[in-house]
Amino acid sequence: MRVFVAGASGALGSRLVPQLIEAEHEVIGTHNSPASAQLLQELGAEPVRLDLLDARAVRTAVLDSKPDAIVHQATALADIKFGRSLDKTFATTNRLRTEGTDALLAASREAGVRRFVAQSFAPYLYARQGGPIKTEADPVDETPPPNTGQTYAAITYLEKATTDFGGIALRYGGFYGAANDALIEPVRKRQFPIVGDGGGIFSWLHLDDGAAATVAALEHSGPAIYNIVDDEPAPVRDWLPVLANALGAKPPRHVPAWLARLFAGQAAVVLGTQARGASNAKAKRELGWTPRYPSWRLGFPVTYSAIAVADGQAADQGTGATRARD
Repeated sequence: MRVFVAGASGALGSRLVPQLIEAEHEVIGTHNSPASAQLLQELGAEPVRLDLLDARAVRTAVLDSKPDAIVHQATALADIKFGRSLDKTFATTNRLRTEGTDALLAASREAGVRRFVAQSFAPYLYARQGGPIKTEADPVDETPPPNTGQTYAAITYLEKATTDFGGIALRYGGFYGAANDALIEPVRKRQFPIVGDGGGIFSWLHLDDGAAATVAALEHSGPAIYNIVDDEPAPVRDWLPVLANALGAKPPRHVPAWLARLFAGQAAVVLGTQARGASNAKAKRELGWTPRYPSWRLGFPVTYSAIAVADGQAADQGTGATRARD
C-alpha cells in the first residue's frame, strides 16, 4: 500500500517508516523541518512538509499523495518538560489529536481512503476502580485528575472520531527507547520520586514494538481499539528503581502523598498511586503481534545502559578536549 504517515519524523514515526518499507509498503511521511526531510529520505520515505493544523494544506497533501492508508502519529512531545498541568504540557498535542484528526479524516473521506490508524494512549486512561489491569472493554476515567481533563478529552475525541470512521485507534503504552526520552533527566536528577505507596500501575512499550504493532494494524479492518503495551504492567515502586539503575542514577526518593501534592499537584499523586494498567491480550490475539521486549525489566537495561555508555564516552571526550586545551 501507499501509506501516508502524519508525524513520520517523530520518535515513533521514524521507527515506523523503515518497518513499513520492509513490509513492502510505499511511505509518504510528513515533517516540519529540512533536517527531518533529510531523515525521511534516508529512511526511504517521500517527505512532505506539512502543518497538520492547516486543514487546507492537509487536504492538498493527502489528495496529491493518493494514499491507500493513513497513519496518524503526529504529536508535539519532543523535548517536553512535565509540570503541574498535563493539559498545559500537552496543549499542542491535544490540538493535533482533535483538529489534526478532523483534517486527516476529512481528507481521507474525499480521497476515498478507508484504512486509518491513529495514535492513542493507554497509561492513566482507564477508570481508577476495580482490578489493576484493564482491557479495551473497560471504561475510561470519567473524572480525570485536575489539570488533565483537556488531555483526556482529546484522547477520547480522537478514538471516537477514528472508530466512527471505521479506523483503528492504538492505545500505546508509555514509550521508551529514544535518547531524549522525557523521563531520563528527571530520573537521573532524582526529581521523579515514588509517591506514597507507589501503587499506580503503568504500562510501557518500546518504540520498536509500537512500530511493529502499527504495521500489523494496517493489515486489519476497523473499527477497533487495541492496547499496545508490553506484557508486564507494573506499579511505580517496581519499575522506577529499575529505570534509575539502568540509567546509572541513584535510587528514586520516596515522598509522602501530602508533600507531592504540595509541590507537584494532585494529578501527580493520583497517577502515582491509583492509575491502572492495560492488557495486550486482544492485540496479541487479533493482530498476531508479540512485543520484542515483553517487559520493561528487559527493555530498560538494554536501552538505557547503551545510552549511559554513550553519554559517558561523550563526557570523557569532553574532558580530554579540555585537558588538551589546558
